[in-house]
Amino acid sequence: MAVDATSTFPVGYYPFHKDEAFNYQLNRWYSLGLLPYEELKDIGAAIKTFSDWVAAMVDLAGQAEAEGRLLNAAFYYRAAEFYTMDGDDPGKEHYYDRFSELFYKAVEGDSFERVQIPYHGKTVIPAIKMSAKDLCLGTILIHGGFDSFIEEWYLVMSYLRDRGFGVIGFEGPGQGHMLLRQGVPFDYRWEQPVKSVLDHFELADVTLFGLSMGGWLCLRAAAYEPRVANVIASGHAVDYSRIPPAFARALMMLFIKYFRAYTAKSFQKVAGKGGIKGWQTANLAHITSRDPLEAFEYSLNLNADNMSCKRILQNVMYLTGKNDHFIPYKMHDQQLELLQNVRSIKDRVYKKSEHADSHCQIGNIQLMLDEVACWIGEMT
Repeated sequence: MAVDATSTFPVGYYPFHKDEAFNYQLNRWYSLGLLPYEELKDIGAAIKTFSDWVAAMVDLAGQAEAEGRLLNAAFYYRAAEFYTMDGDDPGKEHYYDRFSELFYKAVEGDSFERVQIPYHGKTVIPAIKMSAKDLCLGTILIHGGFDSFIEEWYLVMSYLRDRGFGVIGFEGPGQGHMLLRQGVPFDYRWEQPVKSVLDHFELADVTLFGLSMGGWLCLRAAAYEPRVANVIASGHAVDYSRIPPAFARALMMLFIKYFRAYTAKSFQKVAGKGGIKGWQTANLAHITSRDPLEAFEYSLNLNADNMSCKRILQNVMYLTGKNDHFIPYKMHDQQLELLQNVRSIKDRVYKKSEHADSHCQIGNIQLMLDEVACWIGEMT
């Protein structure tokens, strides 16, 4: 059964749930064309906790699979996996396996190649390669951020392929199969997986496109990988530790330095409590394969110094949603100020009237992709 990748993406950001932690995720998979509006619009009333969420998504997955809607079923299992709190919960891997099985059944009639790229001798980078149908306008490497699965970008990749580009989507350390099936934790040194992908396909002069925390990661990779000609970053913070107010950050660092044992116990308690802070703390620990405090300390590497902005010499397209609930708008100008040595830069701030002002332009993906395609064309 082939998936129709030629249809346009839906426009609009909807109040599916009063809690933004749930609402954004529902809008995310709807906006990417992966889950239907009619099933999401009434789901909010049934969800109050993460356990409610998981139960509702598994139920919808079963219904969709029974009706032969395999792509929908796959992403309901992805949604269940996403808010399964404990990284050691066997349900997390089970939902991932069901997601992967159903996804590749759903797209088995499409034109793409699944590739496993050797990485550091013992593991592999999963990749999906799509070739341009006619004259190729260039190659785009696309990846997500902190908790991304490669398959989430499948319809985005198809859309760009149909605009004339060769497209390769890949997962890196801490993502999808690399984490859940190979046990490879998150590593901010993103130039390493990018190098492996470029080496494997013998590529140069590519466009590297990173979404969410992938925006930080792709800029970091570009600083150390000259075969990247153009960089597109959407929805990242230049320094994730500076999202909270300065006083809160300073107080946290003081407690870590002088009251480490107490702080470590506090992080463990937060991770076990539930709620969005509990999920964030537990998920960070899961992705980095560290205890909660050590995971937080590792996340401090996602800063401006480690991005190595002075080394970034490429053409850069920098995309921001004005009302991104994850990344405060103050980060936009902070990032621009640091990109002083780039060949060229185009920054774009999406507004509410464009329905693209949320994180990673969820609400109007097609607007963003059309502008991305035009910009790459201008750079080549």
